[in-house]
Parts: sequence; C-alpha cells; structure tokens
Amino acid sequence: MGSVATGAFGTVPGLMLLPYLTDTLGIAAVLAGVIVVLPKAWDVVLNPIAGRISDRTVDPRGARRPWLLRAGLLLALTFALLFAAPDLGSRGLNAAWVLIAFLACASAYAFFQVPFVAMPAEITDSPLERTRLMTWRVALLALTILVAGASAPAIRDGLDGRAGYRVMGLVMAVVIVIGVVGVYRGTRTAPIGRVEPGSGTLRDQLRLVAGARQFRLLLTTFVIQALAIGCMLAGVDYLADDVLQSEGAATILFVCFVGPALLLTPLWSRIGERIGKRAGYLVSSVVLGVGAALALCAQVAPTGVVFAATGLIGVGYAGCQVFPLSMLPDVAALDAVTTGENRIGVFTGVWTAGETLGLALGPGLLALVLAIGGYASGTSGDVVQSEGARTAITLGFSIVPALLIATSLWWLTRYRLDESPTAIPHHDATEGA
Repeated sequence: MGSVATGAFGTVPGLMLLPYLTDTLGIAAVLAGVIVVLPKAWDVVLNPIAGRISDRTVDPRGARRPWLLRAGLLLALTFALLFAAPDLGSRGLNAAWVLIAFLACASAYAFFQVPFVAMPAEITDSPLERTRLMTWRVALLALTILVAGASAPAIRDGLDGRAGYRVMGLVMAVVIVIGVVGVYRGTRTAPIGRVEPGSGTLRDQLRLVAGARQFRLLLTTFVIQALAIGCMLAGVDYLADDVLQSEGAATILFVCFVGPALLLTPLWSRIGERIGKRAGYLVSSVVLGVGAALALCAQVAPTGVVFAATGLIGVGYAGCQVFPLSMLPDVAALDAVTTGENRIGVFTGVWTAGETLGLALGPGLLALVLAIGGYASGTSGDVVQSEGARTAITLGFSIVPALLIATSLWWLTRYRLDESPTAIPHHDATEGA
C-alpha cells in the first residue's frame, strides 16, 4: 500500500510537471528544467538526514511507522497545492509557486519514502523473503503508476487549461492519502525489528556507507538508470503530442511503458530465483536499453511500432524495479553483519536520495535536449514545433536513455553480492574498489 503513495508522487510530476510548466505556464524549457530539478537536488541532502532521524526515533509503533503517517499526509496536502496555483499575474510568480510547492512535496516525501524503503530489511532477514516482498511492492507500484499515469492526463484533458491540472492534483492527493493510511494500518502487526543506530555523526555514517563497495556499485547502476527512466517518462507527453500527433497517444504510451510490469513482475522474480538477482538485473537492463533504442523510429515508423517499442521498454522496466529493490536490503544486511551496527536507515536515505536525483535529472536532461532542439514554450498548448524540436523529443526519449542504460552496465557487471550476505568475502563488503 505504501507503493500507492510513492507511485502516485513518483509518476505524476515526472510525467506532467515539465509539460505543465512549458505548455500551460509558458516557462522556458531550461528554466522549467531547473524548477523540476532543484527540489529533488534538495532531497539528495535531506534523504540521508531523514534516514538518520528515523534510525533514532523511539516510539512504541516502531522507528519507521510514525513517519509514514506524519510525512505521508503532509505529502498529500503539498501535492494538491503543487498544481493548484491561482493566476498570480506573471510567469515569474507562477514559477515561484511551483518551485516552493514542489520543494515542500520533496521534503515530505523524503520522510515518508526513506522509512518505507528501510522497513523490509527489519521485517525479515531472509533474502528470498525480501525478494517476494519486493515483488508485491513492485506489482502494487506498477499498478499505481499505470492507473495514475494513465488517468492523470485524461483528467487534465477533460477540463480546460489550469483547471484540469488543479482537479488532477486533488485526485492524486486523495490517491496518496489512501496509500499512506493503508501502509500505516497494514504494518501495525508486522515485525519491526530492532533498530540500533550506528555510532558516530551522520558524516561518519555516510563515509562508511560510501565505503561499502557492493552498495556503491548497485547504487550507481540504479541512479544512472533512474536518470534514463526519468528522461523517458518526461518525454511521453511531448512524444505523443508533437511527434506522433495522435489523440490519446500519451495514455497508450504510458500503458505500454508500465503495463508489462503488472504481468511480468512475478516472472522476473522467478527468473531471479533461477539465475540470480544480478543476472536477472543484467538481462532486464539490456531489454530496457534495446526498447529505448528502438523508439528512435518514432518520427518515421507507424504509431503501432512505437507502441511496441515502448512495450519492450516496459518489459525491461519491470525487472529493473524488482531486482535492485530486493538487492538493497541484502547489501544493508551484509553491512550490519560485518560491522555489528545498524545503518539501514542511512543506506536507505542515500539510496532514495540517489533515486530521487536520477528521476529529477531525467526531466532536466530532457528539458536541456528540448532547448538545444529549439522547443517553443507557450500557454495555449497549440504551438507548432519545428522539425528540430521534434527530433530533439525523439532523441530524448530513445537514444539518450539507451546510452545511459548501456553506461550503467559497467558498474552492474562488477557487483558481486547475489543471494546471501555470505556470498562474498568479508573484506569486500566494506572496503573501497
């Protein structure tokens, strides 16, 4: 149920905030990219702090659960405000409203997401059980992403201009509340584990976490892929409107992107049990990259071919969510075994900070590509884009993400921990490369 909240917040701004800024508020692409990136960059600083605070929280409900409710409800409120700005009379003031509201959203999200991601490592110490737990989490995440990502553009398009965005924001805020209340109540009888924070300052903890080689390799892979995925998600609306020029194509593209995860998440889990998580992650990454590269044909191929390429992206995307999320608790548990201290909250804080930054830089990277291609912003949504802008949209959705995914494999192939904390030598768990 927590994935309902994280899926709604993680998807809708990545999918719609950049088009909202460029095509409804009339903000130039480069400035719009900065507005999207800055609050997420703040999360890079805040997430490890949130992990450290949750590690040290003393509460009868456990160290993590109180934050799920406090931060989750605040996230829903600030999300509703994000798209609810009145017309303030100038583009600068409108941009400032979005920046401040998104900063508040990102701050609340940090204190919800970090405890949420940390909990599986404390609920069970079985790597296989964590994989099953992550399978359900990713399945619910995929369902939420599919429903939110498909319905949000439809709600927006059902009304005119900013009114559509306001109603969409309220609906998604309700979805977040459902997820928040669900995860808070649903974990009330779950094992909460024993949280004994590591000694030293936060800086000391971060330095030790950075020295965990397996974590560093896994995190680098995941962040680079999050950058690629963020770039593609932000490009869906532009690809549908300006390249395919097909009514309803945005919803179909998004369903093709996310839909396979609903069907294939259990399959990827079984593949991981057979060949190992690392090998499964490698295979799914290759599938994701090939699908992105095939989308290069968007300007010349029939629309159905583009949908098929996006479906292949979705097949790889499902695996690229299941495997790293089930590998993270293994790495954190290995550190606890080898050091005798619990730094799961700090590990999770660094992880979610990296993921947040990658998903935020994705739209920023796309905005930069659009600016180079000469994309024209407007307030009416009917600006006719040049051939250069259409080419930039296509490249930002296809080749740029494909190259990023290919680059990420350099780190993934060097990852060694697979199924058990005893799978690699003791010294390799914490020492640098």
